Amino acid sequence: MSPGYIKLLFAGTIFTSAFLLFLVQPLIAKQILPWFGGSAAVWSICMVFFQVVLLAGYAYSDAVTRRLSAKAQARLHVALLLVSLAFLPIVTSARWKPAGSEDPTLWILGLLLGTIGLPYFLLSTTGPLVQSWLSRTPWGAQVYRYFSLSNLASLASLLSYPVLIEPHSSLLRQAQGWSWAYAAFVLLCIGTTLYAARQGTASTGANAEAGQATEATPASATPLQAPGIADYLLWLGLPALGSWLLLAITNHITQNVAAIPFLWVLPLSVYLLTFVLCFESDRWYRRGFFLPATAVMLVLCAFGLQDSLGSDVKTALPLYVIGLFVLCMFFHGEMARMRPAPHYLTRFYLMLSLGGAIGGIAVGLVAPHVLPAYYELGLGLILSALAGAAVLRGRRLGWAGGMAVAACCAGFLALQVRSDSTGAREMTRNFYGSLATSDTHRDDPEDNVRKLFHGSIKHGEQFLAPARRREPTTYYGASSGVGLAISEAPQGPRRVGLIGLGAGTLAVYGRAGDVYRVYEINPQVFELADTEFTFLHDSLARIERVLGDARLALEREEPQQFDVLAVDAFSGDSVPIHLITEEAMEVYLRHVKPDGVIAFHVTNRFLALAPVVVEIAKAQGLHAVLVHDEAEHNDALRRTDWVLVARNAASLDRESIRNASVPVTPIEGLQAWTDDFNNLFGVLK
Repeated sequence: MSPGYIKLLFAGTIFTSAFLLFLVQPLIAKQILPWFGGSAAVWSICMVFFQVVLLAGYAYSDAVTRRLSAKAQARLHVALLLVSLAFLPIVTSARWKPAGSEDPTLWILGLLLGTIGLPYFLLSTTGPLVQSWLSRTPWGAQVYRYFSLSNLASLASLLSYPVLIEPHSSLLRQAQGWSWAYAAFVLLCIGTTLYAARQGTASTGANAEAGQATEATPASATPLQAPGIADYLLWLGLPALGSWLLLAITNHITQNVAAIPFLWVLPLSVYLLTFVLCFESDRWYRRGFFLPATAVMLVLCAFGLQDSLGSDVKTALPLYVIGLFVLCMFFHGEMARMRPAPHYLTRFYLMLSLGGAIGGIAVGLVAPHVLPAYYELGLGLILSALAGAAVLRGRRLGWAGGMAVAACCAGFLALQVRSDSTGAREMTRNFYGSLATSDTHRDDPEDNVRKLFHGSIKHGEQFLAPARRREPTTYYGASSGVGLAISEAPQGPRRVGLIGLGAGTLAVYGRAGDVYRVYEINPQVFELADTEFTFLHDSLARIERVLGDARLALEREEPQQFDVLAVDAFSGDSVPIHLITEEAMEVYLRHVKPDGVIAFHVTNRFLALAPVVVEIAKAQGLHAVLVHDEAEHNDALRRTDWVLVARNAASLDRESIRNASVPVTPIEGLQAWTDDFNNLFGVLK
């Protein structure tokens, strides 16, 4: 085989594995979304799983290349590749569907392990394992450029899924297509493995040419120079901070700056791009530029946490995206400068992966349970400055500068914490996000209000004056779609279902004899609605509470015979798509009376959801109208859009509803969403 074809074989195997590795992440997360409560929560657990399995794959690569002969490596790896085909196709089994009482974290981890565990593990091993074999060939001097290639494939996969794949194929077709592609990868990887074994390049670490001089080896390294403890700590710490800041900045800009769908793609793309640049060659990372740039961005990003500079989308988005790029160029550029001789290649990648997992776990799992708000970004900036001081520990001025920047970042974090605690009555955080309540005092005490926020999204407010506590506010005025639907319901005792509680504002419409049944997935929302607001307590209706995912609960329950069912869960960027599909509509219809109304709250700055609901209604032979309320004559109300859906056209042909209805602007090519086919990208405004 000619050298060109051999290099293509190695490169093709690495590129394919990295592309499939990143492609399966949104694919599998989207498959299990209808079974759990919300994409943000599901995605965070999936990310932890992916990082931990990636770490296991790197550990496997390090172990087999050091302890097994070339033939033993080939036999083991080929056997695992063949066994992994038993996991195909990667379609989640109904036996994993939760009953509702399980711990979602452990259940999701078990589901992922049983569905894609071994294929994902083997994809994770490919990069470091194949690069290790490649390092013992005549082209080993360029081995770290293949790491850049793998990150380029990851970036291509990340960008292609929402733009090219998701809009044009169902989830089942995506899973089947990925499974066929994985089978092709298995054949390609087997070919690479057998070639490496036959040529003897997959030799053990003891027999390898560990000291072979390459352009990948630092100029200061001697042929057999072993990494020291400081090297291992930096190999671990720098990627940990890169992963930490990736997730922390993503949390900050999506929760506290702007709830824009797909905004998480931007920081992840920047993160991968820095890997591509830093490991492609040494020409991209220049210490003379990036060290001072890192210090400047650390201070600016820390300052923005307690200033409007970091909360206004026009300034915060470029600030933190550019900041992430500069900081990750520093982390990954310094990693590239410290890349070792080929003998230590798999250990280097193992530490890199371990660091990434530590950073992800710290932000994704630990921070929500130990921090009352999104303070992990401020902590990450402090640790980054300390890492800079550690890198420059041999230079007194550089070390002192790093410590000074760390102190500056710590000061700004202290100001942020003080500002938050001064303005907020309650701050709490869990698996589902960050909640806060605050009071706004106005010139007239009768106008003072208490507000509830989930990240940057307001979820309700209540007047503090006793005489005004039962006034509907924000999105739930009497002239809003849901207000009209409730007022036009039959005059006898009513049953009203609420999916999403917020502050509990809709309970003000409850009359004696009415029943309001509330479905809420976050227990802390119930707690704040009881302790910080009085809507539920003051309501004349009987309040029934159901804790858990609304769709799962409704699927298990007997028909509730609702007069009105309000679906209010689509105001943020993490839209629970499983609540706005044809299958979800079938569940809702089973619980509303023949002349009942389902009200979808579709007020959203970034998504045009009204056409989605209308298409679902058409597909099932239902009637739908869009009620738009400008709320011009009441400062306590917000402009809203509600889509009302009913079996019976007469239920929507009431004068008040008819006068408030407006035409729905159709979206060309939009199809009714199902659990198997839906596309947020296609409804971006």
